[in-house]
Amino acid sequence: MSTASGIRVVTIAINAPGPLAVSRLRDEGATVFKIEPPDGDPMAAFCPAWYEDLRRGMQVERLDLKSEGGHARIRSLLADADLFIASQRPSALGRLKLDADTLLAPSSGNRRLRWLNIVGEIGNPEIAGHDLTYLAQAGLLGREIPRTLMADVLGAERAFATALLLLRDSPGARAVVGLYDALAPLIAPLKHGLTRPGGLLGGGMSAYGVYDTREGRIAIAALEPHFRTRLFSALGVSADTNLASIFRSRTAAEWESWAVANDLPLCVVRDA
Repeated sequence: MSTASGIRVVTIAINAPGPLAVSRLRDEGATVFKIEPPDGDPMAAFCPAWYEDLRRGMQVERLDLKSEGGHARIRSLLADADLFIASQRPSALGRLKLDADTLLAPSSGNRRLRWLNIVGEIGNPEIAGHDLTYLAQAGLLGREIPRTLMADVLGAERAFATALLLLRDSPGARAVVGLYDALAPLIAPLKHGLTRPGGLLGGGMSAYGVYDTREGRIAIAALEPHFRTRLFSALGVSADTNLASIFRSRTAAEWESWAVANDLPLCVVRDA
């Protein structure tokens, strides 16, 4: 049996983190009612293909939750729901009367309901932000825009895990997940110096890095001693040799084939 089989979820979360977490619950067998604002989820315009994948199999309705009719409709859905998931600031949920205190009150009639909200940062939930600003705040942003969403995806994974824990708890349970807070596992290697510039995995080890070749780039991760020994032996150089000029002697594809033959962790840096 799937983890969330038989579970009814009502969500008003839009954009990426909430819908991504909810899609994981859907894949585990949950029945999902997704409530979007009258103009729809912005993700439908930002990235239609991903939006369609995330909403697949869900019952989607557009409601004005500030109206009497919209509020009545979501309350009727919540009466039979096991889990409510939002991704709004606490003040916004309070104005909509969808905050935890209201929805989980004994007088609400939501006898099966648990409550989960995804915010930017647990300590400062009213501060505006998005994936890019959370990465900047965490010291994880370089000079280029990242090629994927990190706070959003890690936050979604944490929200999914938290939702499963809530469903094991008694009705009335509540939780808050922070996108910035979800970056803690990514911050740790940098905080402890492992990936800082010049750190062991931040350029301090020649056998672990990214190199230009005659055509294309390669990534090599000969971290363990036996890999490093094999690397330098196969190249016929000493361990203190600058590898940059050596790797420019062949193409990235040639080096990758060479690495496979020598059982070394090296691959071509490919575009997504």
